[in-house]
Amino acid sequence: MQIGPLIAGAGVVGVAVGFGAQTIVKDVISGVFFLLDDAFRVGEYISSGNYKGTVESFSLRSVKLRHHRGPLFTIPFGELGAVQNQSRDWVIDKFNITVGYDTDIDFARKLIKRIGLELAEDPEFKHWVLDPIKMQGVQEFGEYGIVLRVKATTKPGGAFGMKRKFYVRLRQVFKEQGIELPFPTVQVQGLQNPHGAENAPLEITPELKMAVAQSHTIRRRKKASTPE
Repeated sequence: MQIGPLIAGAGVVGVAVGFGAQTIVKDVISGVFFLLDDAFRVGEYISSGNYKGTVESFSLRSVKLRHHRGPLFTIPFGELGAVQNQSRDWVIDKFNITVGYDTDIDFARKLIKRIGLELAEDPEFKHWVLDPIKMQGVQEFGEYGIVLRVKATTKPGGAFGMKRKFYVRLRQVFKEQGIELPFPTVQVQGLQNPHGAENAPLEITPELKMAVAQSHTIRRRKKASTPE
């Protein structure tokens, strides 16, 4: 019986098992350190690289993350890398509001503060709020108006619903006080209209308005994706 091929085959299998065992050992050791560091717990929302979601469970070598849209990720600890835990202690949410250039900034600041205090006393959000919504100052002079920076400090998970309610209440109060929330407009001249009159203002059709709004949305998305 030729034992040479058997020995060679066993060597190849041994090498494959060795590499596999190395990966498993790496996952297990990484998991031990994550647990010792208390990096996350079941029910917390975390993100790491391209992965993010709520921790549903974890084993000796992997963690299961449920994405907020439904997919369930099973990630070996060795591939997890740096973890960002978004469910600990508190979070600060900053966002922008654009008002017209003729707006009284100090008056707008007082209105924003008043709305923030009202929401902080709302039974729906009261237990989430650590520091009410308030205006930090002027962020920049934007393309359509003055951009105001607003921030709030809440417990993790409490900012989303409160911010939606804030936008609704802000629009109502600003409208009552005559403060303009600007939006993109277009005026085109010097082109021939459908009736043949040259140099007459071009008719503003719904299609043209939609094209301008889409262009404005694209510019805002590009600007928002640019790091500050």
